[in-house]
Amino acid sequence: MAFLSQAERRQAEAIARIGYCNPFLPERLKWERQVLGDRFQEGASVINFPSSADSDRVFENFELLREQAQGLADKMRVRVLEGRCSRDSDQNVYRETILFLLYGKYFSLVNASADEKQADESRLYAARWEPFVKDYRWYLHIDGVELPDYFDAVHCFSIFRQLDNAFRHIFTLIIGGSMPIARLRATIWESIFTHDMGRYIRGVYKTLGDITTLITGPSGTGKELVARAIGLSRYQRFDSKSKMFRDEDQPQLMAVNLSALSSTLIESELFGHCKGAFTGAVGERKGWLEVCGPNGTVFLDEIGELEPSIQVKLLRVLQTREFSRVGETQSRKFVGKFVAATNRDLDSEIRGGRFREDLYYRLCADRIQTPTLREQLVDRPDDLIELTRFIAARLLRQVKEEVDALASEAVDWIKQNFGAYYAWPGNIRELEQCIANVLIRKTFLPGNRSLGGSITVGNSIPSADSEGKFVKALMACELTLDEVTQGYASHVYQQMGRYDLAASKLGVNWRTVRTKVMKHRDESSGHRS
Repeated sequence: MAFLSQAERRQAEAIARIGYCNPFLPERLKWERQVLGDRFQEGASVINFPSSADSDRVFENFELLREQAQGLADKMRVRVLEGRCSRDSDQNVYRETILFLLYGKYFSLVNASADEKQADESRLYAARWEPFVKDYRWYLHIDGVELPDYFDAVHCFSIFRQLDNAFRHIFTLIIGGSMPIARLRATIWESIFTHDMGRYIRGVYKTLGDITTLITGPSGTGKELVARAIGLSRYQRFDSKSKMFRDEDQPQLMAVNLSALSSTLIESELFGHCKGAFTGAVGERKGWLEVCGPNGTVFLDEIGELEPSIQVKLLRVLQTREFSRVGETQSRKFVGKFVAATNRDLDSEIRGGRFREDLYYRLCADRIQTPTLREQLVDRPDDLIELTRFIAARLLRQVKEEVDALASEAVDWIKQNFGAYYAWPGNIRELEQCIANVLIRKTFLPGNRSLGGSITVGNSIPSADSEGKFVKALMACELTLDEVTQGYASHVYQQMGRYDLAASKLGVNWRTVRTKVMKHRDESSGHRS
């Protein structure tokens, strides 16, 4: 008799795929649908992530999937004991189903109960170890099941905890439901686990930290949040004797803002120094490269600002994983991971002789590009509400009952004064300042912007309401040819956010676009002749 029926095998294989696929890609939903059929709960987001109103659950269908895996696992265990699990494919699908079940049963801390969320995380994991091992042995330490060398309980427990950390940090730090944000989450996941989760589990987890991650994108797009999500989600092996994860008490993420420090201080911060190495060095000091443990991450923010002399020393660390303190010759090992970020175009910096090409190639093996706020909101305007609520919660902290009120007030003010298509040239930082200004004065006056920037409140292009009037007038054939071109130029400028980009789209000079936008603004404001 077959180990599984055709329907059971399809479900089990889909469950296995769910366990190994990138959860932030649409394929996750494909396999969920295959397992659950009519029970599948359609979500509002393509990546099946909830809004803040439903943030206690990561995946809406996860509990249903775990129930399905439980039923299949119990059936398969009986058949294993009956000697019906002889083929490699049967062995594999059984093991993967059990792993999915164990993760769903003992992890998913983002779905934990209110009491569990209040508990110390270390004690919570320690308490779950014994029951986890009991179930692990019940399902996998039986005659008829062969386990690969990498399949030990400690490693599985460690991987599951890393999955939990990655889910939690990526989801809570990267806010929004647009496709640009979904792609960003998926890219961060690959930086942590690679695109092949199976390969990572089998051994790549040991060496992936040797690869540097470079985060690029305009200022204010959340590069530091991406670095935090990666740095706080690294593999830590569980110690079954102490019931703690190794290096749990060591700093996981050490951030150095290179643009804020002199070259001497940068060297001291990174490499450390010995007594008397320079004026003011009254004692020896360990740098972040020395403090960083094997599970730690050093985040080099604004790496495009690094002076050439420091670039040479950093290149040596990336090439050899060795460094020396300032003022000494002893070689020391760097055992952690580097994450770097810049808002500069490093290709241009290389051509201008300001950034070393060999250093760039050491940095860019794993590259992440952060999307602008405009790209997010064009794809999904409702993200403005989620982002505003997130920022309001951070501003108000303990005054939780005022968060929704401030978020609603800020969004209403933005729509009324900026319109639906404001380009947010300052990205999240500009939005943060806007919300803070609305909180204090119920107004926001961004500074004047140069060509390529965006509008100010006092010099704004028409709101969405004005644009609606333009469309109605256009359909009623009430506009002159000049008024049509002015209105269309304004619409393109709203979408692109910059005169030069709008000009490129329209095939004209940027000054022409600006002239038409200003005329359309004046006429829409009631100055029509």
